[in-house]
Amino acid sequence: MRYVLLDRITALSGKQATGVKCVSLSDDVFADHFPGHPVMPGALLVESMAQLGGVLVEEAMRERGRSDLHALLTTIEKAKFRKMVKPGDRVELVADTQAASEDGGRVQATARVDGEIVAEAGLTYALTPVTNRKVIDRRARVLRVWLTGSSEDA
Repeated sequence: MRYVLLDRITALSGKQATGVKCVSLSDDVFADHFPGHPVMPGALLVESMAQLGGVLVEEAMRERGRSDLHALLTTIEKAKFRKMVKPGDRVELVADTQAASEDGGRVQATARVDGEIVAEAGLTYALTPVTNRKVIDRRARVLRVWLTGSSEDA
């Protein structure tokens, strides 16, 4: 994935996930958005929330014995952007499960900077089985890095 917009998952259960995205001036997007006035695009804020929400829906299904499912974002509802996010900001992300089944899931996600909501959205996912062992292993490694901060195998 080109845009990994989640630096760390700080808590994960089938009901809620929390995570962090640290926004840096060195992020590729700031070369063009906007020169002299860098602002994180709203679409990338939604993508940060969506990445965390997808992990949450997958965790809800892992808790039910389905570790072979991959969440695919299908719908963004009522996305609201309340404040600009700039380089140097630490975006705290929260996703709460609204529904989860083998067909898909729905979460409510928020992004905060310094305790103030900067963005929020309802996100819906479809779930699809993953059968390729290399893909399953790679996804497990990425999740381990998000949860522990370490890419070393335990």
